[in-house]
Amino acid sequence: MSSPAIIRLDNVSFCYGQRDARALDDVSLEIRPGEFVGVTGPSGAGKSTLAAALSGAVPHHYRGSLYGAVYVDGQDTCEVSLTDIARTVGSVTQDIDAQMVASVVEDELLFGLENFGVPHDEIEGRLAGALATVGISGLRDREIATLSGGQKQKVAVAAILALRPRVLVLDEPTAALDPASSKLIFQTLSQLNRNSGITVVVIEQKVALLSEFCDRILVMNGGRLVLDGTPREVFAHGPELRQMGVDSPRVARVSNSLAEHGVIDPGPPCLSVGEAETLIRGLLAAHGEESLPAAGAGPSSADPLSAPSQVSPHTPVPSASERAESPVVDLSDVSFSYPGSGDGVAHVNLSVRPGELVGVVGQNGAGKTTLTKLLNGLLRPASGAVRIAGIDTRTVPVSRIAAHVSTLFQNPDRQLCKDTVLDEVAFGLELQGVDAREARQRAQAATERFGLPAGESPFSLSRGQRQMVALASVVVMEPQVVLLDEPTSGLDYRECMTVMETVGQMAERGCAVIMVCHDMEVVSDFAERVVVMAGGRVLADGSAAEVFAQPGLMEAASIEAPQVAQLSQALARSASPRFAGISQVSGIVDLVEEMVRP
Repeated sequence: MSSPAIIRLDNVSFCYGQRDARALDDVSLEIRPGEFVGVTGPSGAGKSTLAAALSGAVPHHYRGSLYGAVYVDGQDTCEVSLTDIARTVGSVTQDIDAQMVASVVEDELLFGLENFGVPHDEIEGRLAGALATVGISGLRDREIATLSGGQKQKVAVAAILALRPRVLVLDEPTAALDPASSKLIFQTLSQLNRNSGITVVVIEQKVALLSEFCDRILVMNGGRLVLDGTPREVFAHGPELRQMGVDSPRVARVSNSLAEHGVIDPGPPCLSVGEAETLIRGLLAAHGEESLPAAGAGPSSADPLSAPSQVSPHTPVPSASERAESPVVDLSDVSFSYPGSGDGVAHVNLSVRPGELVGVVGQNGAGKTTLTKLLNGLLRPASGAVRIAGIDTRTVPVSRIAAHVSTLFQNPDRQLCKDTVLDEVAFGLELQGVDAREARQRAQAATERFGLPAGESPFSLSRGQRQMVALASVVVMEPQVVLLDEPTSGLDYRECMTVMETVGQMAERGCAVIMVCHDMEVVSDFAERVVVMAGGRVLADGSAAEVFAQPGLMEAASIEAPQVAQLSQALARSASPRFAGISQVSGIVDLVEEMVRP
């Protein structure tokens, strides 16, 4: 007989404040001890409200109308205190800065341990263990204000882990993390789930991680629970998910597309690169295509992937669309370090021409955000020179640089200040002296392009929608250079595509785009060039296909190549060299179809 649910929702609906719209709409759900549950869905689907209901923040913190009942460990959350609920359920919210209560990392963890009355002889072990678990032991004495967004995320997770709750509820815990750190968080959660029996509920847009680690996936849409099943069951609904604004793992899209094209029989999708490689190798073998030695045998001398890398940090591989214009962005041997810390950048050389879309990738702390601040003048180089449109940033005020460069920050709330979306989008134009009427007309067109509610307060929107507002305020300025620091963070699939298509259109119109991004799929799909950073230095600068084809480089930068890049490399070694360099799902599917249907 199965154990009783540790969390149960019975026909739960919730409306914020005096609103009539239901953020949750008749949700019934049981979560049993020891489950690892992933929750995904488009922005505004009710995911964060569901997390708030699971953790007791609804109804104790967020006011509104609650219908139905939420039970945590058999107790109705309306009848017990939030402190009592927190002894069972630990939560990490989307807004990490709002969750922090101390100025130093160690004190952040001590606050919870001492307030929960943990015996003093246990505190040091719990504190050190939690920091080590998420890989930030070296940050113990750091001031939280000096940490990157990703580092703060790890501190928040560590603070909750130190309390050893029975249930962990995490709202997009990897939104600000690099691929390696994202995987580390999920591996940590998986180990806690398996070894300690902690029940885990994680809201996440990175569907590849959900498919790899979760036992069960819930899909929310319009406040309702619309899908509930194993990863294979859920991602078999690829077209329905995409219509909602939810992506599927790229390897699942490969197998689903092969089935849609009639190349294979419909069935459960692939969820890993290894499964997709095995499927395609078997398919080719069945149609008489002779395979190369298995991937484990290593690349042959004829394998194009075995050639030494030609990607250099100082001599970028020319792109097909290389332009004759002078660079609008030019960094020459630039170095900068923060006082009291070794963090920063060292000897960076980078040139970007009008119309280029350059992706900057690397682990948290690699120097990517520092690079953007050097480009927009918020930081000045200690040595070397940064030139924007020919202007040396050391010699002019930030306001003059801002006439050429617009920036989308990692946290959209840092650049929102107006009462309505329309006012927010028009604000930058008005600061530049654009006539108020024209500014509002241009802002109205931008809000309509992004599907934003012009009359609503930006702060009443979901995080993903706030990100869209911030981007719209950047796009409407029509700058020569746009800097995007994690532009797709917190966005659903549909919003992500809207953002990147808009960014691509800006590049086509001659804007130089520099995009710091942790989503390697987005980088592979849209970036013309990829700059890889680690330890404040540029390790490589070349095309996405060339950069992602180098396992040693990926390891050095603590990033992971996109699934399609990994699959194409594996198939190039084990099936046919023709798969080398393919970066799109359609490329894999089209080539397989061509090979089995000559």
